[in-house]
Amino acid sequence: MNDLPSPYRNDACADRLSLVAASFYRLLGHPLIDSFDNLTNALWEAPAAIVAHGIEDDPIFFFGNRMALQAFEMDAERFITTPSRLSAEPELRKDRQALLDRVKRDGFIDDYAGVRISATGQRFRIENAIVWNVLDDSGVRQGQAAMFERWVAL
Repeated sequence: MNDLPSPYRNDACADRLSLVAASFYRLLGHPLIDSFDNLTNALWEAPAAIVAHGIEDDPIFFFGNRMALQAFEMDAERFITTPSRLSAEPELRKDRQALLDRVKRDGFIDDYAGVRISATGQRFRIENAIVWNVLDDSGVRQGQAAMFERWVAL
């Protein structure tokens, strides 16, 4: 049974997720996931939380997989309308922005740790996260993505 949320069942999402996976490979030198058959479903079911946002002035999430939605306690419909800055508490947003600026400059980081907040206000810590630029085929940045394997409620 396919439980892929409806916001992810379209060609535009598939195209953006293809850039997420291709950028990861290009920047880190190994695949984001093992199988690229039906990439959208594979990312949805990945054994790590994967999120991505665009390049709007106030970037909006365009993808959060099953594990990410569990961590952030949201459904896909709400997640893809959420500015990514809201994933951090107000007092931590400056640190979050510094991390994103570092990724923008360096292409990726593979040592991120930080505190995030869910839709219900639950604080959680992620460690050993990878954050990378999402690039199109010409190398133009189209967003940023992150992956973390576990989180711990605080």
